[in-house]
Amino acid sequence: MPSGGPPATGTAPGYRPGRTLPIRVELVRQLKRRRTMVMGAVLGLLPFVLVIAFAVGGDTDDGGDGGGNRINLMDTATASGANFAAVTLFVSASFLLVIPVALFCGDTVASEASWSSLRYLLAAPVPRTRLLFSKLVVALGMSLAAMVLLPLVGLAVGTVAYGWGPLHIPTGGQLDPATAAQRLVIIVAYIFVSQLVTAGLAFWLSTRTDAPLGAVGGAVGLTIVGNVLDQVTALGDWRDFLPAHWQFVWAEAVQPRPEWDGMIQGAAISVTYAVILFALAFRGFARKDIVS
Repeated sequence: MPSGGPPATGTAPGYRPGRTLPIRVELVRQLKRRRTMVMGAVLGLLPFVLVIAFAVGGDTDDGGDGGGNRINLMDTATASGANFAAVTLFVSASFLLVIPVALFCGDTVASEASWSSLRYLLAAPVPRTRLLFSKLVVALGMSLAAMVLLPLVGLAVGTVAYGWGPLHIPTGGQLDPATAAQRLVIIVAYIFVSQLVTAGLAFWLSTRTDAPLGAVGGAVGLTIVGNVLDQVTALGDWRDFLPAHWQFVWAEAVQPRPEWDGMIQGAAISVTYAVILFALAFRGFARKDIVS
């Protein structure tokens, strides 16, 4: 090598791996996609559909039958806007909110492979870890936005339809609007954490397949399997290790004195599975032969 020259680094001058594929660029790309707009419209329209359903079906506030939090929470849906927002979360948490999480996390990498643009991104060059990091942050951010959008629209629609007032607790009593808002924030946060398992499944599958539908469908399917297994009482205490077993413990926050034990345990189970799945995604993608 000629003396006095700069050392060879193998990279172009000014190249900084940490500045490739900025999160804001990836966010704009994902926000412009049609599936994002369609999912936003579906979540935004659901509260209106529920209001129409309650109007057609009549008054639901009949005092309940004492059969559990799920039935009683539905019975209080028309008591106030806060109750209506809580009900929109209840009817959506077990399945509807699974779909945007699986869609945003499962479609993100696999779609690039299906468009044959993934190898060009890596040749830009965007480091593999940086690419996955940007896509995962955006996917999780959009998943959280979907979960925030639903109760916000539900609160607005419910307030117009049923008035502004306290949150009527299914087991008796009320929470003032300020406290109710805090509890709704806690509920949304817990639902988001509980859905990290679905996010992890979808993201891992997205790094393993070139078919976006396979990654999204696989994550939704495995989530449904978990819900089914949780109904098998013969499994006994083994169900405690299923994330689905803890998906409705957020109802404990809708109490005068909320109980945190169930939510803490459910969050711990979900985060543990999610960390393992995200780690598998990064490890597998780092060694994957990209041909599309």
